[in-house]
Amino acid sequence: MFRLQSSKVLAVEMTGDAVRAKNGSMVAYDGDMAFRKLTGGGEGVRGMVTRRLTGEQMTVMEVKGRGTCWFADRASDINLVGLRGDTLHVESSNLLATEGGLRTGTGFTGLRGAAQGNGLFTTTVEGHGQVAIMSDGPAVLLRVAPQYPLTVDPGAYVAHQGDLRRSLQSGVTFRTLLGEGGGEAFQMRFEGDGLVYVQPSERNTIGGDV
Repeated sequence: MFRLQSSKVLAVEMTGDAVRAKNGSMVAYDGDMAFRKLTGGGEGVRGMVTRRLTGEQMTVMEVKGRGTCWFADRASDINLVGLRGDTLHVESSNLLATEGGLRTGTGFTGLRGAAQGNGLFTTTVEGHGQVAIMSDGPAVLLRVAPQYPLTVDPGAYVAHQGDLRRSLQSGVTFRTLLGEGGGEAFQMRFEGDGLVYVQPSERNTIGGDV
């Protein structure tokens, strides 16, 4: 069972089950726990190879046992997301922990830039259970409706779920307007019905401006 010990610390109460978490994010535990390092953000060999090819390599660990384990990473804010058979798309750097029964994989968004030819990928989490995601500052949850599409700066994007169509569009981003950008700029556009998580801080990403 996932619960927030504070806005920046995740507590997981375990009764013999397993969770997967970002490697090195365990800060304390009590009881009897076993830790096993895993590689690759997706299930099986396919997920591992995909992440190596795309540069989205993510190392996770499996924790199994009885007791309570606490997780945190760089004092990031933590948000809990409950899945009921649906899929969560999340930036790999923003994924802290998932319940052991959830399946993970890799989703392709598009190209970061035509000049670079680099791909933009996110981690997919699906099934029934809880996911802990991180944000630089308190995450903002934005609703997307069919009549109200949403445009997001990729540097602020954290995750999304629901029946959403996601696309990349070139153009002027928010930071370009402030004279802080350069190169080929792009934005993420969401249409449909669902939720998008954004953070009040922009990461540096490949693709010129963002």
